Amino acid sequence: MITGIGLDIVELSRIADADARSNKFRERVLTARELLRYDELQGNRRIEFLAGRFSAKEAYAKANGTGIGSSCGFLDIEILPEPSGKPVLYFQGRRVDGFVSITHTKTVAAAQVVLLG
Repeated sequence: MITGIGLDIVELSRIADADARSNKFRERVLTARELLRYDELQGNRRIEFLAGRFSAKEAYAKANGTGIGSSCGFLDIEILPEPSGKPVLYFQGRRVDGFVSITHTKTVAAAQVVLLG
C-alpha cells in the first residue's frame, strides 16, 4: 500500500550558485558517503548529483509528511546507488520501504519518492 508520495524540482543554476559560494551548502545536504561520490565527479555532473540529491531529499520529506526540519533533516536522508545504479533511499541509517527516482535536464533536477507500508 502506498503511504506517501513526494515530488520536488529544483533549478540547477540555484544549486550551482549555492555550491560555488562555499562547500557549506553541500555539507549541509550530502552525507559523508554522498560527499565521497560527489568528489569523484567532475564539472557539471557534480551539480547534477547535488541537485538530484537535494530534490530527492525534499521529495522524501514531503512523502513522509514532515518536510525538512527537526524530525527530518537533510543528513538523516541518504540516497546511495545499488551496483546497477538504481538509487536506494535510507532514513536515519535504515533502508526505506519505497522508491526514489531522480532525473535532470540541462536546467533542472527533479525527484519523486513513493513510500510503501
